[in-house]
Amino acid sequence: MNLFLALLSAVAFFAAPARAADKPPVDAGPYVPSPTSVVADMLKLADVGSKDFVIDLGSGDGRIVLTAAKLFGARGLGVDINEKLVKDANESAKLQGISDRATFTIQDLFKTDISKATVLTMYLLPNTVNMLKDKLLAELRPGTRILSHDYPLSGWIPERYVQMDLEDKVIISGVTTTLIYLYVVPAKADGNWTARLPAALSREPVRLTLKQQITRVAGAARIGGRDVLLEEARLRGERFTFKLALGGKTYAFAGTVKGDAIEGTVEGGSLQSAAWSASLAK
Repeated sequence: MNLFLALLSAVAFFAAPARAADKPPVDAGPYVPSPTSVVADMLKLADVGSKDFVIDLGSGDGRIVLTAAKLFGARGLGVDINEKLVKDANESAKLQGISDRATFTIQDLFKTDISKATVLTMYLLPNTVNMLKDKLLAELRPGTRILSHDYPLSGWIPERYVQMDLEDKVIISGVTTTLIYLYVVPAKADGNWTARLPAALSREPVRLTLKQQITRVAGAARIGGRDVLLEEARLRGERFTFKLALGGKTYAFAGTVKGDAIEGTVEGGSLQSAAWSASLAK
């Protein structure tokens, strides 16, 4: 993840046809670490803290998880296919007195259980990054932060990204440019919802139709026999916000998506933090 060339072996193995899945991984390139400053910047961007569990896919010498544990107080797991790098990373954790919070294992990153992560980090080639998209959505909980070094997740809208120029990168990629992308795993909001709004907006249940494409959400509310488009709809983890223009006034909705239910408040006009809710239609 923070080790670009070391991960070429992982890419060569995981991108191979299914019939080769049982073959041992091939070491296809030398190990070249990324600058330590990138590691700290990545973790700061995701606001990593003592309550976080960091999983690093392609952990190399372990510096991401080691830094998360030592400097940010987090716990974490690093996985890599290079036996020596994994061994060295575990030794480093022992020497630094953080082996109770930072562990490393030899593992296929496509088979790794990532469900415990509150933060997931990776420095992988573009093809591998995007091969992981379905796994990330299926296994990570809404609100989990994902950090990808240099390569974006296609179809995802990053919460933030940072660009830096580092001379150390020239030997890795031939350029100084370094990009760090921060994503937040969205809740599943797609579908038809039955919403109950304050009486001032609707005395009858409202049909809320949402269309979701990963982090993008659009939709409409059926109110008073007409469809009103949602404006500025945004889904960040479990937090869902949007605006509705009704009767010449604009109302701001905020809610938390928890499985088949949304609970939140709406403000606008004479309303101040009035409750609204919705349930997913079966």
